[in-house]
Amino acid sequence: MRLLILPFYVKLACVLLSILLIGYLAVLGHTILAPLIFGFLCAILLLPLANFLERKFKLSRALSSLLSSITLLIIIASVFTVLGTQLSSLAKDWPAFKQQVLISTSDLQLWISQTFHVNNQAQIDYINEAASKSLSTGTTILSKTLISLSSLFLLLLFSFLYTFFILYHRRLIVKFLVNSFKEKHSAIVYDIVHHIQYIVKRYIVGLFLQMVIVTIMACSAFYFIGVKYSFLLGLITGIFNIIPYIGIFTALLLTILITFATSSATHVLFVIIAIIVIHAIDGNYIMPKIVGSKVQINTLIALIGLVLGEMLWGITGMFLSIPVIAIIKVVFDRVPELKPWGMLLGEDTAPTLLKQDVLIITDDDTRGKDSLQ
Repeated sequence: MRLLILPFYVKLACVLLSILLIGYLAVLGHTILAPLIFGFLCAILLLPLANFLERKFKLSRALSSLLSSITLLIIIASVFTVLGTQLSSLAKDWPAFKQQVLISTSDLQLWISQTFHVNNQAQIDYINEAASKSLSTGTTILSKTLISLSSLFLLLLFSFLYTFFILYHRRLIVKFLVNSFKEKHSAIVYDIVHHIQYIVKRYIVGLFLQMVIVTIMACSAFYFIGVKYSFLLGLITGIFNIIPYIGIFTALLLTILITFATSSATHVLFVIIAIIVIHAIDGNYIMPKIVGSKVQINTLIALIGLVLGEMLWGITGMFLSIPVIAIIKVVFDRVPELKPWGMLLGEDTAPTLLKQDVLIITDDDTRGKDSLQ
């Protein structure tokens, strides 16, 4: 059988066309694919629990899958309940919040008037003009917020259903994947499936540990600083820190706003310093040791994945981008034709000597031997 060798520009065109088609299908199938991928990740995380229930308590596959899915749902609901309880306590202080904003606004107006010589009436006119412009978009913002909340509810609902059915039909899915390729590739397919399970499970567990550690550090720091809602702000910092690079800045903004409304400017300064120190510790010690060791993806690819994920699926895409890239890398590393792409996604663990470097080293060694002789 004669192999067809395509020119480079034809291969490049096929790759670019495939990327565009995959991106277009991802946009069209957002409603189905996002909860499906999230359910797939949850199913891999719950797989040891489901197997334990089947072996230890002799439960049926359907019952063990259902109990495992309900366990995850209870954990997620508990986190949202704690967060909602803290937010409700913050809502009780809404009058004090408004009073603090009014006092801070008056101080800011006085500082602007003394520094830039802009009278208070001109500042009030400017604020009223900006408020009238933003009022026209208030309905749109409210509708988008309601749509986002309903989308989150649907995402959780369908993710729960997908998690249950993936756990229930897990052996059928593996058989389908194995039988989709030739028999000589069965060992490679089983190796890919096993490694994907290992990588995803370790990544999610590491992410959870990172969230717990960052939450404890943030709660402790805010408590010693004297912030009123230290537990709430620490929980927000830990949860938002799950989203790489962008989450910590979002948590910083929310923390500054709440601290500014309930405390003094000195507390705001200390909170900023505390979050910067926590982020430095997380980025240099916690993330590489707990999460980074499980998923070997270089920073450039991770950042590109976050941007593309946000463009395609919003916040959901940002959260799912890293594990999806990790799964793709596992496949690329085990397919000979795709190994260069796997190297591109991974980290540069050891420097590779180029041909000219080897020649230079050889020449230097030869000169050294000649001089010794």
